[in-house]
Amino acid sequence: MSVAVARVPTLSASRYLQQLAKHWSHKMEVAFTAEEGSIAFPNGAHLAMRADSQTLDLVLTVPEDGDMARMREVVASHIDRFAFREGPLTYDWQEG
Repeated sequence: MSVAVARVPTLSASRYLQQLAKHWSHKMEVAFTAEEGSIAFPNGAHLAMRADSQTLDLVLTVPEDGDMARMREVVASHIDRFAFREGPLTYDWQEG
């Protein structure tokens, strides 16, 4: 598995976490609270999220045969849709 981690500066982290989780809950296995979320993608990838007052922390895990760059783009573009008043947000993806 490949892992990428990002700390996204935003004062609306909890709102974006919940919006993303609700958005994908009809298609994927999702669990979330106001502070934490988890999304299991059909391709075997997994997104863990944690929100605090200053940042949205993302941990994206993708199978070795998966496309990490594409999955990072999918996650970021969906969050940016919810952050249209503030975005685009800054995603400093690091290999984990």
